[in-house]
Amino acid sequence: MQYKKFLRPVILTCALAVALSSHFVCAQSNESSTTINPQVNTVVGLPDFTKLVEDNGKAVVSIDTVRKAKRIEGHRGLPEDQLEMLKRFGFPFPFGGDGFGGRVPERRGQGSGFIISPDGYILTNHHVIDGADEVTVHLNDKKEFKAKVIGSDQKTDVAVLKIDAKKLPTVKLGKSEDVKVGEWVAAIGAPFGLDNTVTAGIVSAKSRNLPDDQFVPFIQTDVAVNPGNSGGPLFNMKGEVIGINSQIFSTSGGFMGLSFAIPIDIVVQIKDQLIKEGKVSRGRIGVMMQQMTPELAKSFGVKSEKGALIAQIEKDGPADKGGLKEGDIIIEFNGKPIEEINILSREVANTKPGTKAKIKVIREGKEKVLDIVVEELPLEGIKNFRANTKTFQKDRLGLTLRELNSQEKKRVKEGLVVEKATGAAAEAGIRPGDIIVGAAGKKVKNKEELSKAVDKAGSSIALLVERDGSRIFVPVKLPKNK
Repeated sequence: MQYKKFLRPVILTCALAVALSSHFVCAQSNESSTTINPQVNTVVGLPDFTKLVEDNGKAVVSIDTVRKAKRIEGHRGLPEDQLEMLKRFGFPFPFGGDGFGGRVPERRGQGSGFIISPDGYILTNHHVIDGADEVTVHLNDKKEFKAKVIGSDQKTDVAVLKIDAKKLPTVKLGKSEDVKVGEWVAAIGAPFGLDNTVTAGIVSAKSRNLPDDQFVPFIQTDVAVNPGNSGGPLFNMKGEVIGINSQIFSTSGGFMGLSFAIPIDIVVQIKDQLIKEGKVSRGRIGVMMQQMTPELAKSFGVKSEKGALIAQIEKDGPADKGGLKEGDIIIEFNGKPIEEINILSREVANTKPGTKAKIKVIREGKEKVLDIVVEELPLEGIKNFRANTKTFQKDRLGLTLRELNSQEKKRVKEGLVVEKATGAAAEAGIRPGDIIVGAAGKKVKNKEELSKAVDKAGSSIALLVERDGSRIFVPVKLPKNK
């Protein structure tokens, strides 16, 4: 089972039909209140899902996966003397097996899926089939087929399978953009291996952002989803698929009223690329972003905390070539308002590489429009832009600073190193070892430039800090000048 952290809770992205104790659990493998008329003793006001199930149940499949047993040689570069020590003292080996060509046992998993074409194309979750050596699809009529993985996308958790069959029943795909919070929905899947199980509930929220899932604005529901449901369809009352059930929130490993589905509009985009190309191409502009906050908005002198603040720009990347600067606040991308960084991430990713995009930013309080040519995001993901010294004493910020030494200049051309942080800077989170490279939206080359920026600032100032190879803006509330 694979886990993803969500604050304290956890996202379990597994295809097993066994519920482990966790917090965020992938739905692999509700009840609604009733109004009763006491005089006629009949239930009124509840939706009827029988027609939906009759029309679509045959197109929902269960999926079994097998990861074959294998032997592994050594342990990813660990010296044999260290492995021997682990073995002698009974410590668990970090990667399974016994450390010396150990045997990894066979693993089996379960999930769900649904047929989208009569000739055998099936949609499911990436995590259902990830790493599988064998994938078997079981139809509603008890027939089973070995499936071929046409393509799989980890970032959106979507996979396309193909079985060798004809004239299969199919589902109808709807539009997730038309989904309304509060409407009734139903899921069909195989929780714990129980084929064609139907559960129902309502849409609890839309565009729900989860940690490590910057490309998916999930549909949140209270539909009962459990291990084995992953990859199964979420239907609206028209019998249209509006999402793929993917994850649940749980502190016990079982359903707790919070389930999440991948919107079908996104699924269709990914499906088309996987069938045509076998992979997904995404755009990138080469920036590291930071969510605006009321404190940062005040520091930058803007009224709204909406937008994506550019904390770092990749040298010679698309944004750099297009004229973006650190401290720019992106408020629009190709006409789409950018209220938070996840929206920008999705808009950029969905832009075809090579496309020229118009980006509206706020720079030094004024709006500016730039043209940037979007490049392709590598499959491995976004790059992480990562002598004698003179020491300056504490200033209004409460910092003791020094110049960069020769080694530090190889990483950062200009800036000031924090040796000690007290007062306002310490309260804001500035710590020793940080390198201040900018203040109030401008680069800082020396102590004089930093002091000038602080003197001009009002009650707060945004410092651009380099820390552990990454950059972040830190808003600092300034004390009044004495």
